Amino acid sequence: MLPPDLPTPLALLIVSLTVTAIVALRYVLSSGLFALATERMRPGLYAGRSAQITREIRWSLLSAAIYGAPAGIVLWGWQHRGWTQITADFAALPVWYHPLSVLIYLFVQDTCFYWSHRWMHNPRLFRIAHAVHHESRPPTAWTAMSFHPIEALTGAVVVPVLVFFVPINIAMLGLVLTIATVMGVTNHMGWEIFPRWLVHSSLGNWLITASHHERHHEEYKCNYGLYFRVWDRLCGTDKGLSRRIVAEAGHLGKAAAS
Repeated sequence: MLPPDLPTPLALLIVSLTVTAIVALRYVLSSGLFALATERMRPGLYAGRSAQITREIRWSLLSAAIYGAPAGIVLWGWQHRGWTQITADFAALPVWYHPLSVLIYLFVQDTCFYWSHRWMHNPRLFRIAHAVHHESRPPTAWTAMSFHPIEALTGAVVVPVLVFFVPINIAMLGLVLTIATVMGVTNHMGWEIFPRWLVHSSLGNWLITASHHERHHEEYKCNYGLYFRVWDRLCGTDKGLSRRIVAEAGHLGKAAAS
């Protein structure tokens, strides 16, 4: 807790820098963990790509500051001014509402991401901003936050705005951020970490994993979603799964069974 007599601008600066450090550490730990898993499960997949990974880490650490600043301001506002709809009291909201709140946040994130992402593929905006992310071809476990500042800003404001309007328990908000982190990294690893029975199931047909998002990095003009394939299907931009990843997963599955 910050001293109550600390000037507001200084308090906001301290909180924003602290949250930026947390976001950066979260990125390094999560991407590093899945990069290690890649090295063990798919040896050599990232071979010869040290320059790409260095670039991804550099852009991602800049993105951490862009994500951290508004999040820090919101955190300070919640603790010191009661500005937001965040609550630490689990009983303050109905039990049935807790999972619903997570789905609301994920769906709104997914909706904002789909349309801003598709907008970023306008040729002029692509050259200015989104090309940074697509320099990672194919992506790696370090790609998830590798954004130009303009693109990072479009994603950084969604949850901080939502908490002013949609009630959520702090633990459920933590779950939303955890899902965002895990899915962001695993969708970019260049191989499918989730089992084939899930990816090719009725549920999997509506979820985005590496098999789906990789195709976006292969062809650009398709598969714009973040978590769900709802908007891609409604708007006719869903082109299915990456043939390379599906073929590799099938080959490895056969090898394991033999």
